[in-house]
Amino acid sequence: MAHHVAMTKNAWWRLLVAVTIMTGAVLLSLSATPRLGLDLSGGTQITLQALDTPTMEADAEATDRAVEVLRGRVDALGVAEPTLVRSGENRILIELPGLEDPREAAEVIGKTAQLTFHPVLGTDPSVLEGPGRKSGEPDEKGRFATVDEDGAPLVLGKAQLEGDDVSDAVAGLDQTSTQWVVDVDFAKSGNRKWSALTGDAACFNLGDPQRRVAIVLDDEVISSPQVQDAACNVGMSGGRTQISGNFTEASASELALLIKGGALPLPVEIISQQVVGPTLGDEAIDASTKAGIIGLILTGLFITFAYRLAGFLAVLALGCYAVISYAVLVGLGATLTLPGLAGFVLAIGMAIDANVLVFERAKEEGAEIGVPPERAVTVGFSKAWSAILDSNVTTLLAGGLLFFLATGPVRGFGVTLTIGVLASMVSAMVISRVLVEFATSRKAVRRRPRLTGFSSIGPVQRLLNRKNPDIMGRSKLWLALSSAVVSVAAVGIFVNGLNLGVEFTGGRVVDFTTVSGATDRDVNDVRAALGRAGFDDAVVQNSADGDLIVKVGQVDNEEAQRIRDVVAEEVPGSRLESDSFIGPSLGDELRTKALIALGIALFAQMLYLAARFRWVFGASAAMAMLHDVTIVVGTFAWLGKPVDGVFLAATLTVIGLSVNDTVVVFDRVRERWQGPPADAEPTTEGRRGAFATACNEAVLATVPRTVNTGLGTMFILGALFVLGGDSLTDFALALLIGLVVGTYSSVFTATPLAVMMDRRWPVLPRLPKQKVARAETDSGAVV
Repeated sequence: MAHHVAMTKNAWWRLLVAVTIMTGAVLLSLSATPRLGLDLSGGTQITLQALDTPTMEADAEATDRAVEVLRGRVDALGVAEPTLVRSGENRILIELPGLEDPREAAEVIGKTAQLTFHPVLGTDPSVLEGPGRKSGEPDEKGRFATVDEDGAPLVLGKAQLEGDDVSDAVAGLDQTSTQWVVDVDFAKSGNRKWSALTGDAACFNLGDPQRRVAIVLDDEVISSPQVQDAACNVGMSGGRTQISGNFTEASASELALLIKGGALPLPVEIISQQVVGPTLGDEAIDASTKAGIIGLILTGLFITFAYRLAGFLAVLALGCYAVISYAVLVGLGATLTLPGLAGFVLAIGMAIDANVLVFERAKEEGAEIGVPPERAVTVGFSKAWSAILDSNVTTLLAGGLLFFLATGPVRGFGVTLTIGVLASMVSAMVISRVLVEFATSRKAVRRRPRLTGFSSIGPVQRLLNRKNPDIMGRSKLWLALSSAVVSVAAVGIFVNGLNLGVEFTGGRVVDFTTVSGATDRDVNDVRAALGRAGFDDAVVQNSADGDLIVKVGQVDNEEAQRIRDVVAEEVPGSRLESDSFIGPSLGDELRTKALIALGIALFAQMLYLAARFRWVFGASAAMAMLHDVTIVVGTFAWLGKPVDGVFLAATLTVIGLSVNDTVVVFDRVRERWQGPPADAEPTTEGRRGAFATACNEAVLATVPRTVNTGLGTMFILGALFVLGGDSLTDFALALLIGLVVGTYSSVFTATPLAVMMDRRWPVLPRLPKQKVARAETDSGAVV
């Protein structure tokens, strides 16, 4: 009775926790909205790299100062809700929602804008000390030669004022000359410096070059006017000057914006830029929503068919999982990206796994041992906990690696995947358990044990029990087949090579939607027109969705606009969908990071499994993961599919899926392997045969779980593959291949490897600890 009361108290506590979590999740979901990434909302994203100078290191402190300067420039652009953050030590991520023409932003944001004011010392560069001195190179006294705004030679002295001395700058029309000018106001300290500079210049006669003051922007003289209305050593008062020149309205406004924004503390360069049209995000959200709904319906029907009442309640728990995941996402203020949206949908399929593990263990208790349904559920949750914990930790490792090693949208996938895994554990181990335990304890359900789904094993398990195939007895055969498939995949990688995306190679990819779908004729016409425009290396393709894709090398925004104009002329009605630019240095870095991420993922998973099980299991699981990744990459090489950042996310997820299946099998092996039976032959072969038998039993016992989980996840991925469009189709394809290969490898690669390795390095069983009782007298005797 005491045990029954304790269990009831635990059940009430779980109910209280479940109600609290769901109430909070619903309230949070209704009170907040998710922050959409630019790949879903549309706009421009620019990544800047801060560069070292001879006098300053591009560290976090200097980069933070640059962010504040850039914030003023971006605010002046009038973009609604822009985002500027430091990324890492010396990078700046800028997001400009709704801005589809990046030329103005890139010009204003990317300029170093080192504004300085110099005295003019003359017009003869030969007076500079030292022979062969280049233009702009200062001599020992800080003097340097340059040219003025009209191209005439000048010799300038050291800078007397800098951009920090300027408080404001406004473009406007001069009332007397009707020319565009820029009025500059100086700060208090700048006012004194400006007065001193103009006062010194006023000591020379009008027409003398030294009567002039040079205003230099980024080492280029933009104006060098003579000082007017000032007496010698008195200077111009009022703290204001006017910059005149051959300005247009646009150039004057841009100069005023740069001066007002101030000088960056160090130079920056654009290393990546992405422009996304608003229609792409709408289509992706619509496709992912449909895929999620269809996948969830199909999965729900399948789970309900397989596990009856318990399956139906698990589907309700899945709905709660979706609400919890969404609430955590908006509560943390995480950015929802396109790959992140796919990760959110994918995690719905993965959330099934914990329920399936529990229900299969409950079936074993209810059908094979005859335990009542309400007791079978409790035992099922208890026995499945170890496998659920290990399999989810391995997936969390993959999500964590994506968060720390990836960038941009792929990092968003790591965030949503991590949130999804944690939410799935809550929904399965708390909410689903509350629902199933409550239902199975009702009298009406106890009278109809078949309704629970735990009273009989499934047809697959019955077939396996009847046939009892010796899978591990053919370990060499399975490993030979695996080696053959890996070899074919490796040949594809070395023969066809990898179609690396722009993220890994650098360059530019411009994607256009067309009215009726891009045809081969459109492709040929655009390719020929781009060749005439000077883009001989441009690669023009049409996608499965009828989009027109142009891939070129390193081109600037002006050249990209020319490409847009060519496409608009050759394919009337075409519209920009996305424009992605990656600098060569960033492409090399991302490619290196991708390899490091894969290596760390394999090593981290191996270490975890070695710690949780035995090192033999960790090594065999790592080799199975490498087997799965090689096959996925090789398949993409044979198909010529792009290998990009989204593919990296899919590959790391494949590692998580692969280990997930393997962990479930190894957990059963650990449970069943208690050493050879007492009547076994006391020989090495007898011990090996007992271990192989334990592995074979573990594989056969987990096949129903593997099949049911695989099918449930496959419904989700299949819906993404069919409905996801170009942006998600390849992602879903990689995961589908990884799911099939991972399911195969857990049975026919990882476990046979463990059996083969056991022959060289015997796996010692972990026997349960026995309690030791001591005599009442403290004699140390063991009873």
